[in-house]
Amino acid sequence: MPRSRYKSLVDAFAADIRSGRLLPGTRLPTHRQLAATEGLALVTATRVYAELEAMGLVSGETGRGTFVRETSLPPGLGIDQKDVATGMTDLNFNYPSLPGQAELLRSALRQLALAGDLESLLRYQPHAGRLHERASVARHLRARGLTVDAQQVLMVSGAQHGLAVTMMALLQPGDVVVADALTYSGFKVLAKALHLEVVPIPAADHGPDLNALDNLCRSRRVRAVYTMPTLHNPLGWVMSADQREYFVTIARRHGLLIIEDAAYAFLAEEPPAPLAELAPERTVYVSGLSKSVATGLRVGFVAAPAQKVPALERTIRATTWNTPGVLTAIASAWLDDGTVMQLEAEKRRDAQARQAMAGEVLAGLQYVRHPSSYFLWLPLSEDARADQIAMALMREKVSVSTAEPFATSAHVPHAIRLALGSADMDSLREALVKVKRVVGAYS
Repeated sequence: MPRSRYKSLVDAFAADIRSGRLLPGTRLPTHRQLAATEGLALVTATRVYAELEAMGLVSGETGRGTFVRETSLPPGLGIDQKDVATGMTDLNFNYPSLPGQAELLRSALRQLALAGDLESLLRYQPHAGRLHERASVARHLRARGLTVDAQQVLMVSGAQHGLAVTMMALLQPGDVVVADALTYSGFKVLAKALHLEVVPIPAADHGPDLNALDNLCRSRRVRAVYTMPTLHNPLGWVMSADQREYFVTIARRHGLLIIEDAAYAFLAEEPPAPLAELAPERTVYVSGLSKSVATGLRVGFVAAPAQKVPALERTIRATTWNTPGVLTAIASAWLDDGTVMQLEAEKRRDAQARQAMAGEVLAGLQYVRHPSSYFLWLPLSEDARADQIAMALMREKVSVSTAEPFATSAHVPHAIRLALGSADMDSLREALVKVKRVVGAYS
Protein backbone atom coordinates (compact mmCIF):
# COMPACT_ATOMS: atom_id res chain seq x y z
CA MET A 1 0.00 0.00 0.00
CA PRO A 2 1.50 3.39 -1.00
CA ARG A 3 2.47 5.60 1.92
CA SER A 4 0.09 8.35 0.73
CA ARG A 5 -2.90 5.97 0.80
CA TYR A 6 -1.99 4.66 4.24
CA LYS A 7 -1.44 8.16 5.59
CA SER A 8 -4.64 9.49 4.07
CA LEU A 9 -6.65 6.79 5.86
CA VAL A 10 -5.06 7.69 9.21
CA ASP A 11 -5.71 11.37 8.53
CA ALA A 12 -9.33 10.69 7.58
CA PHE A 13 -10.01 8.81 10.81
CA ALA A 14 -8.23 11.51 12.82
CA ALA A 15 -10.26 14.28 11.19
CA ASP A 16 -13.54 12.46 11.83
CA ILE A 17 -12.64 11.93 15.49
CA ARG A 18 -11.45 15.50 16.09
CA SER A 19 -14.46 17.02 14.35
CA GLY A 20 -16.92 14.92 16.33
CA ARG A 21 -18.20 12.99 13.34
CA LEU A 22 -16.96 9.89 15.17
CA LEU A 23 -18.16 10.31 18.75
CA PRO A 24 -16.25 9.16 21.85
CA GLY A 25 -17.08 5.54 22.62
CA THR A 26 -17.76 4.61 18.98
CA ARG A 27 -16.60 1.09 18.20
CA LEU A 28 -14.54 1.06 15.02
CA PRO A 29 -14.52 -1.83 12.51
CA THR A 30 -12.34 -4.78 13.43
CA HIS A 31 -8.91 -4.98 11.84
CA ARG A 32 -10.19 -7.61 9.41
CA GLN A 33 -13.28 -5.56 8.56
CA LEU A 34 -11.18 -2.47 7.90
CA ALA A 35 -8.80 -4.46 5.72
CA ALA A 36 -11.66 -5.92 3.70
CA THR A 37 -13.51 -2.60 3.30
CA GLU A 38 -10.44 -0.60 2.29
CA GLY A 39 -8.70 -3.35 0.33
CA LEU A 40 -5.72 -3.45 2.71
CA ALA A 41 -3.45 -6.13 4.00
CA LEU A 42 -4.34 -7.08 7.56
CA VAL A 43 -0.94 -5.91 8.81
CA THR A 44 -1.55 -2.49 7.26
CA ALA A 45 -4.99 -2.16 8.87
CA THR A 46 -3.33 -2.98 12.18
CA ARG A 47 -0.77 -0.22 11.55
CA VAL A 48 -3.56 2.30 10.90
CA TYR A 49 -5.12 1.62 14.28
CA ALA A 50 -1.72 1.53 15.99
CA GLU A 51 -0.92 5.01 14.71
CA LEU A 52 -4.31 6.34 15.80
CA GLU A 53 -3.72 4.84 19.24
CA ALA A 54 -0.27 6.44 19.40
CA MET A 55 -1.97 9.77 18.63
CA GLY A 56 -4.27 9.23 21.60
CA LEU A 57 -7.39 9.11 19.44
CA VAL A 58 -8.45 5.48 19.93
CA SER A 59 -7.92 2.69 22.42
CA GLY A 60 -7.67 -0.97 21.60
CA GLU A 61 -9.21 -3.25 24.22
CA THR A 62 -8.55 -6.97 24.29
CA GLY A 63 -11.69 -8.92 23.50
CA ARG A 64 -13.79 -5.81 22.93
CA GLY A 65 -12.38 -3.98 19.92
CA THR A 66 -11.09 -0.50 19.08
CA PHE A 67 -12.94 2.54 20.42
CA VAL A 68 -12.80 6.28 19.88
CA ARG A 69 -11.37 7.99 22.95
CA GLU A 70 -12.68 11.06 24.72
CA THR A 71 -10.08 13.44 23.25
CA SER A 72 -11.13 16.46 25.31
CA LEU A 73 -10.07 14.68 28.51
CA PRO A 74 -6.69 16.06 29.67
CA PRO A 75 -3.92 13.63 28.73
CA GLY A 76 -2.37 11.74 31.62
CA LEU A 77 -5.31 12.46 33.91
CA GLY A 78 -4.30 11.19 37.32
CA ILE A 79 -0.56 11.63 36.75
CA ASP A 80 0.11 15.31 36.09
CA GLN A 81 -1.50 17.46 38.75
CA LYS A 82 -2.70 20.75 37.37
CA ASP A 83 -4.18 23.69 39.18
CA VAL A 84 -7.74 22.82 40.06
CA ALA A 85 -10.10 25.12 38.18
CA THR A 86 -12.27 27.49 40.17
CA GLY A 87 -15.28 25.64 41.49
CA MET A 88 -13.80 22.22 40.64
CA THR A 89 -13.98 19.58 43.38
CA ASP A 90 -10.77 17.55 43.29
CA LEU A 91 -11.35 13.81 43.65
CA ASN A 92 -8.19 13.13 41.66
CA PHE A 93 -5.40 13.82 44.18
CA ASN A 94 -5.20 13.37 47.94
CA TYR A 95 -3.76 16.16 50.08
CA PRO A 96 -5.60 15.61 53.37
CA SER A 97 -5.37 18.39 55.94
CA LEU A 98 -6.92 18.86 59.36
CA PRO A 99 -8.04 22.03 61.14
CA GLY A 100 -5.27 23.54 63.22
CA GLN A 101 -2.33 22.28 61.18
CA ALA A 102 -1.34 25.79 60.14
CA GLU A 103 -1.10 26.78 63.80
CA LEU A 104 1.08 23.75 64.45
CA LEU A 105 3.45 25.04 61.78
CA ARG A 106 3.50 28.56 63.28
CA SER A 107 4.37 27.11 66.67
CA ALA A 108 7.09 24.89 65.18
CA LEU A 109 8.66 27.82 63.36
CA ARG A 110 8.65 29.93 66.53
CA GLN A 111 10.34 27.13 68.47
CA LEU A 112 12.85 26.64 65.66
CA ALA A 113 13.66 30.35 65.68
CA LEU A 114 14.63 30.07 69.35
CA ALA A 115 16.78 26.96 68.87
CA GLY A 116 20.47 27.27 69.55
CA ASP A 117 21.51 25.53 66.32
CA LEU A 118 19.39 27.59 63.93
CA GLU A 119 22.43 28.85 62.03
CA SER A 120 23.51 25.29 61.30
CA LEU A 121 20.30 24.74 59.32
CA LEU A 122 21.49 27.31 56.79
CA ARG A 123 24.41 25.09 55.80
CA TYR A 124 24.58 21.85 53.83
CA GLN A 125 23.47 18.84 55.83
CA PRO A 126 24.81 15.26 55.63
CA HIS A 127 23.42 13.62 52.51
CA ALA A 128 21.43 11.02 54.48
CA GLY A 129 20.33 13.54 57.12
CA ARG A 130 21.61 14.38 60.58
CA LEU A 131 21.99 11.30 62.73
CA HIS A 132 19.65 12.46 65.50
CA GLU A 133 16.91 13.08 62.91
CA ARG A 134 17.48 9.65 61.40
CA ALA A 135 17.15 8.26 64.94
CA SER A 136 13.79 10.04 65.29
CA VAL A 137 12.56 8.26 62.16
CA ALA A 138 13.91 4.91 63.39
CA ARG A 139 11.93 5.29 66.63
CA HIS A 140 8.82 6.19 64.64
CA LEU A 141 9.23 3.14 62.42
CA ARG A 142 9.33 0.88 65.47
CA ALA A 143 5.76 1.96 66.14
CA ARG A 144 4.96 0.69 62.62
CA GLY A 145 6.49 -2.68 63.44
CA LEU A 146 9.84 -2.09 61.75
CA THR A 147 13.04 -2.44 63.78
CA VAL A 148 15.87 -0.56 62.10
CA ASP A 149 19.04 1.25 63.18
CA ALA A 150 19.35 4.99 62.66
CA GLN A 151 22.30 4.39 60.30
CA GLN A 152 19.97 2.45 57.98
CA VAL A 153 17.58 5.42 57.66
CA LEU A 154 18.05 8.10 55.01
CA MET A 155 16.15 11.40 54.91
CA VAL A 156 14.69 12.30 51.51
CA SER A 157 12.48 15.03 50.04
CA GLY A 158 9.22 13.13 50.23
CA ALA A 159 8.30 9.51 49.53
CA GLN A 160 8.36 10.07 45.76
CA HIS A 161 11.96 11.24 46.00
CA GLY A 162 12.71 8.23 48.19
CA LEU A 163 11.26 5.95 45.54
CA ALA A 164 13.28 7.70 42.83
CA VAL A 165 16.49 7.44 44.85
CA THR A 166 15.89 3.73 45.46
CA MET A 167 15.24 2.92 41.82
CA MET A 168 18.10 5.06 40.52
CA ALA A 169 20.62 3.65 42.99
CA LEU A 170 19.74 -0.03 42.91
CA LEU A 171 18.38 -0.71 39.41
CA GLN A 172 19.80 -0.43 35.89
CA PRO A 173 18.12 0.46 32.57
CA GLY A 174 16.55 -2.68 31.12
CA ASP A 175 16.04 -4.37 34.50
CA VAL A 176 12.77 -6.24 34.86
CA VAL A 177 10.64 -5.01 37.76
CA VAL A 178 7.41 -6.72 38.74
CA ALA A 179 4.48 -4.60 39.90
CA ASP A 180 0.77 -5.09 40.38
CA ALA A 181 -1.38 -4.80 37.26
CA LEU A 182 -2.88 -1.74 38.97
CA THR A 183 -0.34 0.25 40.94
CA TYR A 184 0.77 3.72 42.02
CA SER A 185 1.01 6.01 39.00
CA GLY A 186 4.18 7.72 40.30
CA PHE A 187 6.04 4.42 40.14
CA LYS A 188 5.06 4.04 36.49
CA VAL A 189 6.41 7.50 35.67
CA LEU A 190 9.73 6.71 37.35
CA ALA A 191 10.06 3.30 35.71
CA LYS A 192 9.54 4.84 32.29
CA ALA A 193 12.06 7.62 32.94
CA LEU A 194 14.65 5.10 34.14
CA HIS A 195 14.02 2.72 31.21
CA LEU A 196 12.93 -0.19 33.39
CA GLU A 197 10.74 -2.98 32.06
CA VAL A 198 7.63 -3.26 34.23
CA VAL A 199 5.92 -6.65 34.12
CA PRO A 200 2.46 -6.84 35.70
CA ILE A 201 1.03 -9.52 37.97
CA PRO A 202 -2.73 -9.80 38.44
CA ALA A 203 -4.59 -9.31 41.69
CA ALA A 204 -5.98 -12.15 43.76
CA ASP A 205 -8.13 -11.83 46.89
CA HIS A 206 -6.80 -8.96 49.02
CA GLY A 207 -3.38 -8.87 47.41
CA PRO A 208 -1.25 -9.78 44.40
CA ASP A 209 -1.42 -13.22 42.82
CA LEU A 210 1.71 -14.64 44.42
CA ASN A 211 1.63 -17.86 42.41
CA ALA A 212 1.71 -15.71 39.28
CA LEU A 213 4.71 -13.85 40.74
CA ASP A 214 6.53 -17.12 41.42
CA ASN A 215 5.79 -18.45 37.93
CA LEU A 216 6.91 -15.21 36.32
CA CYS A 217 10.23 -15.32 38.18
CA ARG A 218 10.79 -18.85 36.88
CA SER A 219 10.41 -17.70 33.28
CA ARG A 220 11.98 -14.22 33.40
CA ARG A 221 15.09 -12.77 34.99
CA VAL A 222 13.34 -10.44 37.44
CA ARG A 223 15.49 -7.97 39.35
CA ALA A 224 12.99 -6.39 41.76
CA VAL A 225 9.38 -6.25 42.85
CA TYR A 226 7.56 -3.04 43.74
CA THR A 227 4.72 -3.53 46.20
CA MET A 228 2.34 -1.78 48.60
CA PRO A 229 1.41 -4.49 51.11
CA THR A 230 -0.28 -2.07 53.53
CA LEU A 231 -3.00 0.16 52.04
CA HIS A 232 -2.46 -0.52 48.37
CA ASN A 233 -3.06 2.41 46.05
CA PRO A 234 -5.55 2.26 44.33
CA LEU A 235 -7.22 -0.97 45.56
CA GLY A 236 -6.82 -0.48 49.30
CA TRP A 237 -5.85 -4.02 50.23
CA VAL A 238 -3.76 -4.98 53.27
CA MET A 239 -1.87 -8.22 52.67
CA SER A 240 -2.30 -10.82 55.40
CA ALA A 241 0.57 -12.17 57.49
CA ASP A 242 0.47 -15.45 55.55
CA GLN A 243 0.61 -13.61 52.22
CA ARG A 244 3.62 -11.63 53.42
CA GLU A 245 5.45 -14.75 54.51
CA TYR A 246 4.85 -16.36 51.10
CA PHE A 247 5.87 -13.13 49.36
CA VAL A 248 9.19 -13.12 51.23
CA THR A 249 9.73 -16.81 50.45
CA ILE A 250 9.35 -16.08 46.72
CA ALA A 251 11.65 -13.05 46.92
CA ARG A 252 14.38 -15.10 48.61
CA ARG A 253 13.94 -18.01 46.22
CA HIS A 254 14.53 -15.79 43.21
CA GLY A 255 16.91 -13.22 44.72
CA LEU A 256 14.51 -10.28 44.34
CA LEU A 257 15.00 -6.79 45.66
CA ILE A 258 11.77 -5.75 47.41
CA ILE A 259 10.74 -2.10 47.19
CA GLU A 260 8.05 -1.60 49.85
CA ASP A 261 5.99 1.56 49.41
CA ALA A 262 4.36 2.48 52.73
CA ALA A 263 3.11 5.98 51.92
CA TYR A 264 -0.42 5.18 53.13
CA ALA A 265 0.49 2.48 55.68
CA PHE A 266 -0.24 4.79 58.61
CA LEU A 267 -3.96 4.57 57.85
CA ALA A 268 -4.23 0.83 58.57
CA GLU A 269 -4.88 -0.11 62.17
CA GLU A 270 -2.63 -2.88 63.52
CA PRO A 271 -1.49 -4.31 60.16
CA PRO A 272 0.87 -7.30 59.94
CA ALA A 273 4.60 -6.66 60.12
CA PRO A 274 6.14 -4.80 57.16
CA LEU A 275 7.99 -6.85 54.57
CA ALA A 276 11.13 -4.97 55.63
CA GLU A 277 10.81 -6.56 59.07
CA LEU A 278 10.34 -10.04 57.58
CA ALA A 279 13.11 -9.74 54.97
CA PRO A 280 15.42 -6.95 56.17
CA GLU A 281 18.32 -8.17 54.03
CA ARG A 282 16.54 -7.45 50.72
CA THR A 283 13.83 -4.86 51.38
CA VAL A 284 13.96 -1.09 50.94
CA TYR A 285 11.12 0.58 52.85
CA VAL A 286 9.93 3.96 51.52
CA SER A 287 7.52 6.31 53.24
CA GLY A 288 7.09 9.95 54.24
CA LEU A 289 5.01 12.60 55.95
CA SER A 290 3.18 14.09 52.97
CA LYS A 291 -0.05 12.19 53.59
CA SER A 292 0.16 11.80 57.37
CA VAL A 293 1.16 15.42 58.04
CA ALA A 294 1.04 17.71 54.99
CA THR A 295 1.95 17.53 51.32
CA GLY A 296 3.97 20.73 51.63
CA LEU A 297 6.23 19.14 54.24
CA ARG A 298 8.47 17.38 51.72
CA VAL A 299 10.15 15.02 54.15
CA GLY A 300 10.34 11.30 53.49
CA PHE A 301 12.51 8.47 54.64
CA VAL A 302 14.06 5.32 53.28
CA ALA A 303 15.04 2.37 55.48
CA ALA A 304 17.43 -0.02 53.76
CA PRO A 305 19.84 -2.90 54.37
CA ALA A 306 23.14 -1.52 55.62
CA GLN A 307 25.07 -2.63 52.53
CA LYS A 308 22.77 -0.60 50.25
CA VAL A 309 22.96 2.64 52.24
CA PRO A 310 26.13 4.00 50.52
CA ALA A 311 24.59 3.71 47.03
CA LEU A 312 21.38 5.38 48.22
CA GLU A 313 23.38 8.14 49.91
CA ARG A 314 25.33 8.83 46.71
CA THR A 315 22.07 9.14 44.78
CA ILE A 316 20.64 11.60 47.30
CA ARG A 317 23.83 13.64 46.82
CA ALA A 318 23.39 13.51 43.04
CA THR A 319 19.71 14.48 43.07
CA THR A 320 19.32 17.03 45.86
CA TRP A 321 22.52 16.93 47.99
CA ASN A 322 20.39 16.83 51.16
CA THR A 323 16.83 17.30 52.32
CA PRO A 324 16.44 20.93 53.53
CA GLY A 325 17.51 21.19 57.17
CA VAL A 326 14.61 23.42 58.23
CA LEU A 327 12.10 20.83 57.07
CA THR A 328 13.87 17.87 58.64
CA ALA A 329 14.24 19.79 61.92
CA ILE A 330 10.48 20.41 62.05
CA ALA A 331 9.70 16.83 61.08
CA SER A 332 12.09 15.42 63.67
CA ALA A 333 10.58 17.56 66.44
CA TRP A 334 7.08 16.46 65.51
CA LEU A 335 8.14 12.83 65.42
CA ASP A 336 9.70 13.14 68.87
CA ASP A 337 6.90 15.06 70.61
CA GLY A 338 4.08 12.84 69.33
CA THR A 339 2.57 15.33 66.87
CA VAL A 340 2.95 12.94 63.94
CA MET A 341 1.32 10.07 65.83
CA GLN A 342 -1.54 12.37 66.83
CA LEU A 343 -2.08 13.56 63.27
CA GLU A 344 -1.97 9.98 61.95
CA ALA A 345 -4.68 8.92 64.42
CA GLU A 346 -6.83 11.92 63.52
CA LYS A 347 -6.44 11.27 59.81
CA ARG A 348 -7.43 7.63 60.25
CA ARG A 349 -10.65 8.83 61.85
CA ASP A 350 -11.10 11.43 59.11
CA ALA A 351 -10.60 8.81 56.37
CA GLN A 352 -13.07 6.48 58.08
CA ALA A 353 -15.68 9.26 58.20
CA ARG A 354 -15.17 9.99 54.51
CA GLN A 355 -15.43 6.32 53.58
CA ALA A 356 -18.64 6.05 55.61
CA MET A 357 -20.08 8.98 53.68
CA ALA A 358 -18.98 7.45 50.37
CA GLY A 359 -20.63 4.15 51.29
CA GLU A 360 -23.86 5.97 52.08
CA VAL A 361 -23.94 8.12 48.94
CA LEU A 362 -22.72 5.44 46.52
CA ALA A 363 -25.01 2.71 47.85
CA GLY A 364 -26.01 0.42 44.99
CA LEU A 365 -22.75 0.83 43.08
CA GLN A 366 -19.93 -1.71 43.11
CA TYR A 367 -16.70 -0.41 44.61
CA VAL A 368 -13.44 -1.59 46.16
CA ARG A 369 -11.97 0.13 49.21
CA HIS A 370 -10.39 -0.10 52.65
CA PRO A 371 -12.54 1.44 55.41
CA SER A 372 -9.64 3.63 56.58
CA SER A 373 -8.25 4.74 53.22
CA TYR A 374 -8.48 8.05 51.42
CA PHE A 375 -9.41 6.53 48.06
CA LEU A 376 -12.04 4.32 46.50
CA TRP A 377 -11.93 2.24 43.31
CA LEU A 378 -15.12 2.21 41.25
CA PRO A 379 -15.25 -0.49 38.54
CA LEU A 380 -17.67 0.37 35.76
CA SER A 381 -20.21 -1.78 33.98
CA GLU A 382 -19.33 -3.62 30.80
CA ASP A 383 -20.93 -0.95 28.59
CA ALA A 384 -19.58 2.11 30.42
CA ARG A 385 -16.42 3.93 29.32
CA ALA A 386 -14.19 5.59 31.89
CA ASP A 387 -12.99 8.42 29.65
CA GLN A 388 -16.55 9.51 28.88
CA ILE A 389 -17.55 9.39 32.54
CA ALA A 390 -14.46 11.35 33.60
CA MET A 391 -15.21 14.01 30.98
CA ALA A 392 -18.88 14.18 32.00
CA LEU A 393 -17.80 14.68 35.61
CA MET A 394 -15.39 17.45 34.59
CA ARG A 395 -18.35 19.25 33.05
CA GLU A 396 -20.03 18.82 36.45
CA LYS A 397 -16.95 20.43 38.08
CA VAL A 398 -15.67 17.16 39.57
CA SER A 399 -12.17 15.88 38.73
CA VAL A 400 -11.52 12.13 38.98
CA SER A 401 -8.89 9.72 37.68
CA THR A 402 -9.45 6.93 35.22
CA ALA A 403 -7.67 3.57 35.53
CA GLU A 404 -5.16 4.37 32.81
CA PRO A 405 -2.49 6.05 35.00
CA PHE A 406 -2.51 3.04 37.36
CA ALA A 407 -2.45 0.22 34.79
CA THR A 408 0.82 -1.59 34.04
CA SER A 409 -0.74 -4.17 31.71
CA ALA A 410 -1.99 -3.77 28.15
CA HIS A 411 -5.53 -4.27 29.42
CA VAL A 412 -6.81 -1.11 31.08
CA PRO A 413 -10.04 -1.72 32.98
CA HIS A 414 -12.86 0.76 32.78
CA ALA A 415 -12.90 2.18 36.29
CA ILE A 416 -12.37 5.43 38.11
CA ARG A 417 -10.47 6.18 41.30
CA LEU A 418 -11.98 8.64 43.75
CA ALA A 419 -9.59 10.48 46.07
CA LEU A 420 -11.61 11.40 49.14
CA GLY A 421 -9.07 13.35 51.14
CA SER A 422 -8.89 16.80 49.52
CA ALA A 423 -12.39 18.30 49.56
CA ASP A 424 -14.25 19.47 52.65
CA MET A 425 -17.03 17.16 53.78
CA ASP A 426 -19.91 19.16 52.29
CA SER A 427 -18.17 19.49 48.92
CA LEU A 428 -17.26 15.82 49.02
CA ARG A 429 -20.87 14.78 49.54
CA GLU A 430 -22.04 16.96 46.65
CA ALA A 431 -19.32 15.56 44.39
CA LEU A 432 -20.14 11.96 45.29
CA VAL A 433 -23.81 12.58 44.48
CA LYS A 434 -22.72 13.76 41.03
CA VAL A 435 -20.49 10.72 40.62
CA LYS A 436 -23.36 8.37 41.35
CA ARG A 437 -25.69 10.20 38.98
CA VAL A 438 -23.20 10.34 36.10
CA VAL A 439 -22.08 6.72 36.49
CA GLY A 440 -25.72 5.64 36.56
CA ALA A 441 -26.46 7.61 33.39
CA TYR A 442 -23.64 5.90 31.48
CA SER A 443 -24.27 2.38 32.79
